[in-house]
Amino acid sequence: MSDNRILIADDNLTNVELLQAYLEEIDCQISVAADGQDTLSKVSEFKPHLILLDIMMPKLSGFEVCKMIKSDPATRGIMVLMVTALNELGDIERAIASGCDDFLSKPVNKLELLKRVDNMLRLRHVTDELERLRCYIDG
Repeated sequence: MSDNRILIADDNLTNVELLQAYLEEIDCQISVAADGQDTLSKVSEFKPHLILLDIMMPKLSGFEVCKMIKSDPATRGIMVLMVTALNELGDIERAIASGCDDFLSKPVNKLELLKRVDNMLRLRHVTDELERLRCYIDG
């Protein structure tokens, strides 16, 4: 089993099941959160490398969740891919302002999702390796 951990944060079970089915092609562990508060709890427990984050969720919006994750030094390195039906320019600007690393509109194209997830996980692992080497060099 891979050490890639992906958190799917979406309150719509159909969307969650679709994303899980698409991600079967990637060697990864998946956890699911159904609202903004649950997402933050799962971030602490599951320690994902990547979050597929819906914007329109109960308790805390994806914008709020992303901003909280990216403002915390312990979690800011987690990659966040906003996956949402909101695709107006203002929504995209808000997603970027909240700190997300990428943005994907629903309905999700499987090939596009898999490529973005692969790229984001590879970037995360390269970043982790650079940090490990920096710590080694610094002694």
